[in-house]
Amino acid sequence: MTLLKVRGVTKEFVTRGEGARARKSTFTAVDEVSFDVELGETLAIVGESGSGKSTTARIAARLLEPTSGTVEFDGQDVTRAKGKDLATFRNNVQVVFQDPFSSLNPRYTVERIITAPLTYQGITPKGGRRAFTQELMERVGLNPDHCRRYPAQFSGGQAQRIGIARALAVSPKLVICDEAVSALDVSIQAQVLELLMRLQRESGFSYIFIAHDLAVVRQISQRVAVMNRGRIVELGSRDQVFGEPRDEYTKTLLAAVPRINPEWDASRRRRHG
Repeated sequence: MTLLKVRGVTKEFVTRGEGARARKSTFTAVDEVSFDVELGETLAIVGESGSGKSTTARIAARLLEPTSGTVEFDGQDVTRAKGKDLATFRNNVQVVFQDPFSSLNPRYTVERIITAPLTYQGITPKGGRRAFTQELMERVGLNPDHCRRYPAQFSGGQAQRIGIARALAVSPKLVICDEAVSALDVSIQAQVLELLMRLQRESGFSYIFIAHDLAVVRQISQRVAVMNRGRIVELGSRDQVFGEPRDEYTKTLLAAVPRINPEWDASRRRRHG
């Protein structure tokens, strides 16, 4: 079942040079991008900085409006959705951002942060907010007794788990991870990736996983879209993109990835499918 359809999306930004007589110019960050996300799958969008992958993700999440093109979610056109329709969409699509500390309000306790989506949606959890928060914290590997602490009292990996818990609070169908592990140490990256994959197995939601690290993408994705200069230059299954890349840009990216031990890779595939 197709959960998300992005068709012909373009995003242009108007820029102005310095000086009183500076002329306006148009910069195309995303250029005629189309892709689908199936229910329960992980689509990774990869590319170098400036390739347009994060802008594409923000359009898919309705954090940015496209200049042209359409976004359909669960069979409904949400490109210009407002009011109740937009609220329903935001309930079903959540985002985990790159820097956990910049996306968590330092003045709020973890309990208030995790239950914020419920507040915005007017939802009162059964058993109360404290019990709801503690259950989610335990689910993402945090000590539930720390629900009254503040973000500054946690490590980077722990703070990202708080962000993941917040995203799961409204039981979304799609979670968009925008460089969600790139700011973490390698060992912590592995732990968070394992957490994301476990949560997906338990709940069956979909991911759009934005990254520039192909080694990370290989571990978590089923399909991969490669972006360069605002366009998708290659889109296929993980095995096809990594094993038989067609585009020269993809081949260049793969050439920069450290070789993965075949025995380790085979073991990982047996564990995660």
